[in-house]
Amino acid sequence: MANRFRGFLPVVIDVETAGFNSRTDALLEIAAVTLTMDENGFLIIDQSFEAQVDPFEGANIEQSALDFTGIDPFDPDREAVPEREALEEIFKAVRKSIKAHDCKRAVLVGHNASFDQGFVNAASNRADIKRNPFHPFSTFDTATLGGLAFGQTVLARACQVAGIDFDGKQAHSALYDTTKTAELFCIIVNRWKELGGWDMVDSYDDYE
Repeated sequence: MANRFRGFLPVVIDVETAGFNSRTDALLEIAAVTLTMDENGFLIIDQSFEAQVDPFEGANIEQSALDFTGIDPFDPDREAVPEREALEEIFKAVRKSIKAHDCKRAVLVGHNASFDQGFVNAASNRADIKRNPFHPFSTFDTATLGGLAFGQTVLARACQVAGIDFDGKQAHSALYDTTKTAELFCIIVNRWKELGGWDMVDSYDDYE
């Protein structure tokens, strides 16, 4: 894994939020899926993690966003935790996977990844977490990759073309969307390998 991504570990992240502004709007859910490789060098899903998040003090909450996701931020059955606790649990799992794969840092994989990265970084800064395991700006974006590989930039449509089951009723749950994004990313990376792309990169490195 470390050799495949130049020492970086791809980790799939999805967030559900109460708006589009990472600095002012509440983070409500976060999920992470770590990846590994099988004995043939194909990328596969490893472990999944999720947390329900309490809106931070003074957070803006857009009703239109709640209507879209179906999340009630104040439902006690959510068993939500503060941002710091949620991120520390996710980051702990990510660091463990980084170490297990002999990588030096994680790279966030997301569908429209800059959105998820913005909320993760903003929440990490609010919580004063010093050791964010993710690269501060680099990402793998499956919206872009899906457009390249399958001609579709919407997650549900890209999954459909890729042959991945997608249940629209479960969409906009952070864990469900993260899992589907992970499946899509794995299929794209593995197809590139099957087409000989990774072998060509290896050959080029040998030539250098």
